[in-house]
Amino acid sequence: MGNLLLLNGPNLNRLGKREPEVYGSETLQDIEKNVRNVLEPYQYQLDAKQSNHEGELIDWIHEAEGKYHGIIFNPGAYTHTSIALRDAISSVTVPVIEVHISNVHKRESFRHTSMLAPVCSGQIVGLGSTGYRLAALYFLESNL
Repeated sequence: MGNLLLLNGPNLNRLGKREPEVYGSETLQDIEKNVRNVLEPYQYQLDAKQSNHEGELIDWIHEAEGKYHGIIFNPGAYTHTSIALRDAISSVTVPVIEVHISNVHKRESFRHTSMLAPVCSGQIVGLGSTGYRLAALYFLESNL
């Protein structure tokens, strides 16, 4: 049995309503349910949290130490701006997979650079909500 933490950053609480042509019609609750369905047969638990506040995300990353086998993290726009989140990720031993629903490399140029990717175990972009499930499968396979 293991534990994973699913973190979502700013505006991801608006999934299903916000720019469905970019982010699809699934809600954040749909994504959380789908990840739980992947983990359930393996007796893994998922704690899912979303915040529009950088400091709260940082606190949750710090608290993950020793509690979770991995973090699936969609930092939203903080991806491109937050040295503080980068420092939080590099301060813990819990592996982090960065996930983005859209292909950030096909979007505005300011979205092309991730401040977090260099300190994450991996990055999944442009595969829609499937990226979250793939991150969960990665943690399952690396921890089984």
